[in-house]
Amino acid sequence: MLVLFETPSGHALFKVTDSAKLKDVKPEEVGGLLAGDSLSSSLRLKAFGKFESTTDALAASTAIVEGKISKQLKKFLKKNVKDAEELAVGESKLGNAIKSKLGLQCIFDSSVQEIIRVIRANFEDLVGEKSTEHERKAMVLGLAHSLSRYKLKFSPDKVDTMIVQAIGLLDDLDKELNTYAMRLKEWYGWHFPEMVKIINDNVKYAQVVARMKIRSNAKGLDFKDILEEEVEEELKEAAEVSMGTEISDEDVRNITSLCSQVTTLSEYRFKLFEYLKNRMRAIAPNLTAMVGELVGARLIAHAGSLLNLAKYPASTVQLLGAEKALFRALKTKHATPKYGLIYHASVVGLAAPKHKGKISRVLAAKCALSIRLDALGEGENDGAVGEENRLKVENRLRQLEGKQSLAISKAGRNSSQGVYIAPDEPAKTYNDSADMIMDGEEAAQKKKKKSKKSSDQAEEEVDEDAQQQKKKKKKKDKSTEADGEVKKSKKRKAEEEPAQGETSKSKEKKKVKKTKEK
Repeated sequence: MLVLFETPSGHALFKVTDSAKLKDVKPEEVGGLLAGDSLSSSLRLKAFGKFESTTDALAASTAIVEGKISKQLKKFLKKNVKDAEELAVGESKLGNAIKSKLGLQCIFDSSVQEIIRVIRANFEDLVGEKSTEHERKAMVLGLAHSLSRYKLKFSPDKVDTMIVQAIGLLDDLDKELNTYAMRLKEWYGWHFPEMVKIINDNVKYAQVVARMKIRSNAKGLDFKDILEEEVEEELKEAAEVSMGTEISDEDVRNITSLCSQVTTLSEYRFKLFEYLKNRMRAIAPNLTAMVGELVGARLIAHAGSLLNLAKYPASTVQLLGAEKALFRALKTKHATPKYGLIYHASVVGLAAPKHKGKISRVLAAKCALSIRLDALGEGENDGAVGEENRLKVENRLRQLEGKQSLAISKAGRNSSQGVYIAPDEPAKTYNDSADMIMDGEEAAQKKKKKSKKSSDQAEEEVDEDAQQQKKKKKKKDKSTEADGEVKKSKKRKAEEEPAQGETSKSKEKKKVKKTKEK
């Protein structure tokens, strides 16, 4: 029996001398039988096929992982294994592939696993000088790097983890900038409260405060590089008549340091956004063309990676970000949400409220195709498919709104611009010649009939109103009669109650008299 053993440095073929003894022994005892002093006599190296480079090692290892035979292994087995001999392999998939391609009888069971374990533990003694320790270490390191790159399909320009971190940092920066700007406006508002209504932009507000410091300095300063002329004049006029309190030099220093923080954070946010746009265009150009950089980056971050997002169906892509609302609706048996993060895409924003659900479903279907092309596609990817799919979504939106659709011609696909295609048939117009002109007498008769019908309808409406008023009066009369009867019954009860009280008193007096007489 022969045993095939794969190593980073090459393929090794060992011959088991006493294979008949191993069949009678339990699988757990095979390792103990082979190990020890009898190892060299029971296991013997028959052939060793060394890899010439790491590319050969990578091709062989990836073929074994996929359950296939590499060209080098095929030549090695044809040269060293005869048809009548049994071949023990470490994986069942590899054994099936060898059997189908070469017609060799392959064995794979627990006893074979024990034999391979013994070979792995004593590989240096069995191989000897055919593979040195230095060569094996170098091949192990090189194969580990190349195999990991192959599995990850590594490319420094296609790392989606950078997108996940960038969009997370961008959201955090937005929150920090908003809190810093609010604190700055509240703090400086005690000194110059009118400035908040004049300058709405947070960055411009911080720049003006850092330059002006105290409102009395506004008149002698120039803000043309920050503000427009009208806004600058309004600011200077408001500074002269401001109702704010005075602040000390220490307050001014702290406020200006906060202003510098706001400006530096805003500048870094702008650079980070440019970095994110470039990354998205390199990694997912089709998804970027469909929904934009920010929405695409949030979808990738929500899924964890671009490959995970490519595994999702269109229905999941449509509802990403609305999981809580979905499960709440399923629990309470209410209507499920129609969109999640995809709602912020510009195409969905252009749709009317009644069409947003349909457009988000169409957009999610096209986004799923674009994501799979970005994640799994090979070759150049310039985003043409994403732009074409986006135009299809816009055409669907135009159909829902009853407008003319657009299409891409073959010549204009490279430029990715929509080209209007004229219809084959001209649009139908109103035919004036088909109109009929009526005579004066016929028109007068028709007018009389219409006037009679309208008068009859008016009379019927008047009769109906009169009948309804009569019914209302009858109901009121009945209700007043019932109220009168209720009042009379109450009066009778009130009259009867005092009479009963008088009779009971007279009886008590008579009893008292009788007792006195006795």
